[in-house]
Amino acid sequence: MTVQLRVYVPPHPLIKHWLGVARDAGTPPALFRSAMTELGRWLTYEAVRDWLPTTDTTIETPLASCPATFINPEVPVVVVPILRAGLALLDGAQALLPLASIYHLGIVRNEETLEASCYLNKLPERLNPETKVLITDPMLATGGTTTMAMDELTSRGVDPANVRIIAVVAAHAALQKLSVTYPMLNIFTAGIDETLNDQGYIVPGLGDAGDRTFGT
Repeated sequence: MTVQLRVYVPPHPLIKHWLGVARDAGTPPALFRSAMTELGRWLTYEAVRDWLPTTDTTIETPLASCPATFINPEVPVVVVPILRAGLALLDGAQALLPLASIYHLGIVRNEETLEASCYLNKLPERLNPETKVLITDPMLATGGTTTMAMDELTSRGVDPANVRIIAVVAAHAALQKLSVTYPMLNIFTAGIDETLNDQGYIVPGLGDAGDRTFGT
């Protein structure tokens, strides 16, 4: 199956560094959280390039007038962390998008069937079709969680073309599924791994990102 959606693996040395820290089984929870924060920051930096709307104006410096470009405050920006692991990337993302609204989605995967189900939905009933949405989800394994999140967003008026996803690691299975269901998506990930094990974990992956973030 050919992957249709656009997947970016930024070649930034800091992204590579923090991915290595996050993958290492010997990384303690405190350092793992730092790695996730940094990955959230740098992946968001890459994801918003040529994505955030801007407006041009003229300002006065202490010496003269000059042109300036600012982020357009009239276009809403939303960050949707997928609980609970998506919270690990939120601090880094929010540092770059401090005015974004944060709407939480709690999605859990059945360990036997690997089917996703939603246990918390803080999205509003409707969203402006022009809303720019950034989804934070460290692991794109089967694609079920992301598909459910996208279903919830599009049912509220979000244009899939305005959605970008940041993930620490993505598996081919998830990318293939999303290329069929939401081929207009843009995904920014620190790495792409080949396989899933019988429990649906990405291999080599980085383990359970939620457990490692919160020390549980």
